[in-house]
Amino acid sequence: MQSEQQTSVSPKIAIIGGGIAGATAAVHLAELGMNITLIEKSASLVCGPPICHLHAGGNLYREISTQQCVELLKQSIDTVRLYPQTINHRPTVIAVPCSDDGSPDALRDRLVTIQNCYRELVEADPANKVLGEPSQYYKFYTREEIEMLAMQEQSAQPNSIDEWLIPFAKHTDLDALQFPIVGVQEPGWSVFRIAASATLALEQMPNCQLMTNTQVIGVEEYDDGWKIEYRSDSGKLSCLKVDYLVNACGYETGSIDDLAKKSRQRLVEFKAAYVTRWSQCNELWPEVIFHGQRGTPNGMAQLTPYPDGVFQLHGMTKDITLFEDGLVANEHGSSQPKLPLRLLNKIQKGWDSSVVVERSQRAIEHMAKYIPSYVDANEYGTPLFGAQQIPGQDETLRAADVTFEGDHYARVEVVKGSSALEAAIKLVKQWQLFEYHTDVIEDLHPVMHSLSAEEVELRAEQLAQQRSYPAQLAQYYGQ
Repeated sequence: MQSEQQTSVSPKIAIIGGGIAGATAAVHLAELGMNITLIEKSASLVCGPPICHLHAGGNLYREISTQQCVELLKQSIDTVRLYPQTINHRPTVIAVPCSDDGSPDALRDRLVTIQNCYRELVEADPANKVLGEPSQYYKFYTREEIEMLAMQEQSAQPNSIDEWLIPFAKHTDLDALQFPIVGVQEPGWSVFRIAASATLALEQMPNCQLMTNTQVIGVEEYDDGWKIEYRSDSGKLSCLKVDYLVNACGYETGSIDDLAKKSRQRLVEFKAAYVTRWSQCNELWPEVIFHGQRGTPNGMAQLTPYPDGVFQLHGMTKDITLFEDGLVANEHGSSQPKLPLRLLNKIQKGWDSSVVVERSQRAIEHMAKYIPSYVDANEYGTPLFGAQQIPGQDETLRAADVTFEGDHYARVEVVKGSSALEAAIKLVKQWQLFEYHTDVIEDLHPVMHSLSAEEVELRAEQLAQQRSYPAQLAQYYGQ
């Protein structure tokens, strides 16, 4: 086994896992001058569960607490400031179907709380105004107002929530909905442009060693650090000694916990979103959420827009986005929950084409309950899929970041990607790696903010192509 020496910059930190959590931690720590090794078993970064929006306020999840919503809002604002080239600037519509037991008015108090928090954050720092004007954070619409919008033509560049709602008003079965509905400034988030931004930034920093196609096969703890054994794609075995080890392995975090002898309770859930194309679409849509009881035939339906009539669909039923036995807990003797073999095979070997078509068609039909003309859409490629970890045993948890074991080991355990930067900052503070003289995100990340929108989008399109997805998923969408 060959030992590889790092540069003399101290401290030395290894991050295992190059998903949104690991990549963000690597970017932040490397920008601060740490000596970073990022180890990822896949060929590129940020290729885990589907990401399509920020959860800037958590409005998509009725079951989570208002406190979690406020945490997600703050984290999302910081995330926009860290990854400025990754955001799709369009609002989100939230509607409650008549078939649902909930009420649209139940969202009102939460929205007021989130809006007030957003206003305070903008007053404290004008750079936090990344979700539009606080006074326009959300807007409720009566049926009469929606029917008036249906008679209008959308401009080529919508610049208000009203204009963005015109296609929704024209094509949605309003008889299927309770009123009012709400438009809220929940922007989109491009997983491919996140991957591109992180990769481009890390490639420019000589104090970061980016190791893809690399599998960790062992870790050993010492009094003052860790030894990591790994295998490259060519089969070469090597080892690395570091001062600190960050476990950011997403749904496989438990496997490194087991190697490190650091036990932890957690859940893992397999999910998928479906790529479809609605060729008749000639307007700019907002994201649309039709609330519903999770896991039932009337589970939440989610329409996420991209250029050229491409849409990503979620249907929170067990035969669309969710899967039978897709939520599992770890068992005694291991920190790693074990997904059923048929789901692991999807992650490791890919999808059977007949299953792709079948589940995509179910997603289309689920959306057509509310947008009838969407029945003419078609499956448009491989689903976006992956397994999401949830620390502890609360399946409704959405805001989580980092836990520590001993003096030199940490797990970055984000449920939503917008928590990743906060987790990285906590690493720095817990281990006293750096003394912050500013909390201005742009000043702390000069390399990230030197990237142009054009080079980020180009690299993102290349990553989409490499992963067999349409380029539209990588392209900018919005105003």
